[in-house]
Amino acid sequence: MELIFYTTSNCHLCELAEALLVNTPMPEPIPVDVVDIAQSEALVERYGTRIPVLRRQDTGTELGWPFTQAQLLTFLQ
Repeated sequence: MELIFYTTSNCHLCELAEALLVNTPMPEPIPVDVVDIAQSEALVERYGTRIPVLRRQDTGTELGWPFTQAQLLTFLQ
């Protein structure tokens, strides 16, 4: 499994989500591709009001902020 983390600079909520992701104990490391939505008009249109968002590359499911550590772990199962 790999994750895409949609974010942008100067986003306080994104920083909170990143801290939660980094500090959540996981049985094995999960690769995370960080994507700044500001690099694409299409991504700004899709995620501009929703970031931070985690997307699983294997299933395409998304987890939008706000989420708890328990919700994150369930999303990753």
